Amino acid sequence: MAVVSKNPEDMSKPSFSAADDPLLHWLRSIHKALLSQDSSQLNDSTDFDLLVSNCVDTFKSDPRYRDDVRYLNIWFLHMDGSPDYERVFKEMEEHRICIHKALLYESFALFLEAKGRLIDACMIYHLGISRNAEPLGRLKKAQVLFLERMSERVINESFQKIKNGVSAESGEKFVNPWSVATIKNLLQKMNSQVVHYEGYNPRNKAYPGKVALSSLLKSARNKTIDIDGEKYQIKGCAGQGGFAQVFKAYVNSNPDDVVALKIQKPPFPWEFYMYRQLDMRIPEKERKSFGFAHRLHLYSDYSVLVSDYLAHGTLQDAINSNIVIGGSMEEVLCIYYTIEMLQILETLHGAAIIHGDFKPDNLLIRYSRDDPTENENEIRQRTGPWRDQGLCLVDWGRGIDLSLFPRNTKFMGDCRTSGFRCIEMQENEPWTFQVDMYGLCVIVHMMLHNSYMEIEKRASPDGTYIYQPKSHYKRYWNGDLWKTLFAKLLNVDPAEDHKKLLQSLRESFQEYMCSDPKLIKKLKQLLMKQKTSLCSA
Repeated sequence: MAVVSKNPEDMSKPSFSAADDPLLHWLRSIHKALLSQDSSQLNDSTDFDLLVSNCVDTFKSDPRYRDDVRYLNIWFLHMDGSPDYERVFKEMEEHRICIHKALLYESFALFLEAKGRLIDACMIYHLGISRNAEPLGRLKKAQVLFLERMSERVINESFQKIKNGVSAESGEKFVNPWSVATIKNLLQKMNSQVVHYEGYNPRNKAYPGKVALSSLLKSARNKTIDIDGEKYQIKGCAGQGGFAQVFKAYVNSNPDDVVALKIQKPPFPWEFYMYRQLDMRIPEKERKSFGFAHRLHLYSDYSVLVSDYLAHGTLQDAINSNIVIGGSMEEVLCIYYTIEMLQILETLHGAAIIHGDFKPDNLLIRYSRDDPTENENEIRQRTGPWRDQGLCLVDWGRGIDLSLFPRNTKFMGDCRTSGFRCIEMQENEPWTFQVDMYGLCVIVHMMLHNSYMEIEKRASPDGTYIYQPKSHYKRYWNGDLWKTLFAKLLNVDPAEDHKKLLQSLRESFQEYMCSDPKLIKKLKQLLMKQKTSLCSA
């Protein structure tokens, strides 16, 4: 059924009189008939359809109503009662009824979607956007939501065989955790909690500042934006994605008070929710490894997330610094960062959270103020200067809070990030923690080989298959250490406790590194050299 308002204010209470508006009499009659239908006082719909059809015929050549949304609603009532809705739409086109109104295309696309005419619905969205129907932003948003629904529908159908093979006792569920609909539903479910989170500042209006946030895309440096009484002086762009930009900023022009501003359109409060879950669930000892958000300013058109700013670059920068000079990262440094990543995932997954976008761009490097020591116990326990040394995982827009889903839920969304699609995504299979563990393997491969990981599927002696990287290991590396890491993480047994696996791998890497004082000394020297290099850059 077409989307038609039955609100009398929309249909029978225009701002001018019936003498000036001959359509008004018809609107009142149709509105009255609609109310009669709803209360079952009108048993025969034939009279109603005739009333609507006569109204359409009376005014379809009247230019006064060509762009009148009230008249458009009458056309859709007419379409509902017609056996040939395509002919009705063609007639609307011929008489140019609201062809520059987004509502025409949005309503007809929804009508077609309800009829199962999905390709036709998609074409209608394209038609309206090509005509710049107003408001164009609303129509584009409606199209995005439509595509999200279609994506979920395709995925659901592709997983139907899997679902049919799952016993009722197992209780497995399949969800796309990144769809707009899923995130919207989860936020609505958690809204009563989110509104009480410290730093949550919602506003039911557009961003009111004098400096338009959109202007920062072209030229941001030294511009000052005002947000709820705080002045942020933009000092440069720290990162950019498809929907968000991250800026380095001084708070109230104070160079000692530096923050990162993540400005996103459309507004996206989910990342702030994830940061507050980290605050509550991550042990204090490990909290520095996961970033911190101070507050979120949520407007109807933008969201601004204010978080800590780390000035030392990313793990991707560290990898690139070796590529520039034609080399690769020293093995002991690769081992150290692998230990850090294993610890991060062990802690994170133990808190029932998945990052979902585990890649080197999202791992900021932390350096301690004091030089790292060569004390074996401090390295193992991550105490002393080693507590402030390491990595910090940021960008939680794809974060998944497992506590919001029923037990045994598995996921079926595709991250669509080239080089980081886990094996399950590549083979259209359900996944959970594999998305993060695969990301870790790709990062380790990048550190060792300066390239993304390519995998191959090989038959094993027991008749099953195993996955492994195609690249070979240098003879002077600890090959067994790396082979075990890739073999275990690329071929996780669903029945195995993967958190214990992460712990076991981490301890094996720590044992190897800490067993040799020469490796510890070399690691210290390399970290100090890297700090000088990245900070000067």
